[in-house]
Amino acid sequence: MTPAMLFAAGETYRPADVTPPEPLREFRGAWITEVATNQDWPSKPGLPAAQQQAELIALLDRAVQLKLNAVILQVRPACDAMYASPIEPWSAYLTGKMGQPPQPFYDPLAFAVAEAHKRGLELHAWFNPFRALLPEDKFPAALNHISKTHPELIRRYGEQIWLDPGEPAAREYVLRVVMDVVQRYDVDGVQFDDYFYPYPQKDAAGRVLDFTDDASWQKYGPRSGLARDDWRRANINTFIFQVNQSIKAAKPWVKFGVSPFGIWRPGFPKTIMGLDAYANLYADSRLWLASGWLDYFAPQLYWPVDAPQQSFPALINWWSAQNVKGRNLWPGLNAAEVGTKWKPDEIARQIEMTRSQPGAGGEILYHLRNIAANPALADVIRAQYAESALVPASPWLAAPLLEKPQLVVTNSRSGVSLRWETSGGGPAWLWLLQCQTDQAWTTEILPAGETNRVFESSSPQVISLRAVDRIGNLSEPVVLTPQKSPPVTPVRRVKKVIIVK
Repeated sequence: MTPAMLFAAGETYRPADVTPPEPLREFRGAWITEVATNQDWPSKPGLPAAQQQAELIALLDRAVQLKLNAVILQVRPACDAMYASPIEPWSAYLTGKMGQPPQPFYDPLAFAVAEAHKRGLELHAWFNPFRALLPEDKFPAALNHISKTHPELIRRYGEQIWLDPGEPAAREYVLRVVMDVVQRYDVDGVQFDDYFYPYPQKDAAGRVLDFTDDASWQKYGPRSGLARDDWRRANINTFIFQVNQSIKAAKPWVKFGVSPFGIWRPGFPKTIMGLDAYANLYADSRLWLASGWLDYFAPQLYWPVDAPQQSFPALINWWSAQNVKGRNLWPGLNAAEVGTKWKPDEIARQIEMTRSQPGAGGEILYHLRNIAANPALADVIRAQYAESALVPASPWLAAPLLEKPQLVVTNSRSGVSLRWETSGGGPAWLWLLQCQTDQAWTTEILPAGETNRVFESSSPQVISLRAVDRIGNLSEPVVLTPQKSPPVTPVRRVKKVIIVK
């Protein structure tokens, strides 16, 4: 393809020295959860495959309508799989029976990735790393569930069934599960939530139970030279570091993120009170962020702006100060409280405060069906996200350089038509099409599969096109404007005269 740029009679689109405006960048994500009576998708276990697919497509379409640019799909609630795993059993939240595949068969994660990408949405795979079974589960564990195949790695803690992070084999098992997904599926990110060691539980007398890891502590604790609490934190720190290293070795462009409990420790900052995740969950999330072991950090700031002991602005400001490596800071917002405890404008205030916080670049909303089912909340989100936005770039990640795309502009009866393609370098993940008409710029963010556009009512005064890669980098723009072609002097035909003598 060559940039032959016919515009109209006497005019041609030609390269121009015009700088297009910088696009808006903001992470706009939403979680899609399966547990707790199938909050998001599927609406109930055991639905036919076609109905499951239709429900997921409806959620993804809703995300596009709200101008979100990412979804975080729960793929592993509790050592089970919402996808075709060679390691773990099919989730009962999908099919109604653990170990039973969907009927007729399909792979939900492959389907979700393809449908999300078709719409220009990032899809992040959300794992619960060490939770083995949920207390509310009413179904028996499948024969290939880890509690059956390796009971020596399982610990019972109150009503919880847990993989013991103190067992190296348990950490290696979870890492293998994560990397199986990274290697076999075209996911854009991997995310863990706030479950590492379990949340504290109490016995009948009201005493806080200690986690039942005596076996692993006796084997590995003394040789570590650490106190027991520090050893537990070291187990999680080692695991987080290994996951990040493994993902980057396999696919450097896949982002790794964690969404921990929003308070690191009470007193940080000074006014904050609440659960001590550092001491109770053994999650030193500040270390992970400050060390650059994550590509994005999404602390669950699930409290209102005016909460004096869990102040949203105080917490996001504190977390921003810990982000010394300049990683992506995208707090989690508890949109599920809208309609019960909160009014819709609470989420609007939190989005606006996130935008005003230096170092923060977006948010993740909990959860997608809640937004779709709440018209007042959806109106707030739509108003806040009036203009489309690119996901913030992650410049520390490796990606092939993008070259300036090739653009063809033609004039037809239907209007001015654009067609484009890459011209070398890495593949495009998205296209950034910006046009100026009547001195006003408009921006479209298009999926990689969309490579044409027709302007029927008016012809742009400037057209700019850039390719976007998987980590948010932009190519140089190709910029065109219409210019008058020089007049063509008609060629006079000379009549040949034959003289006969």
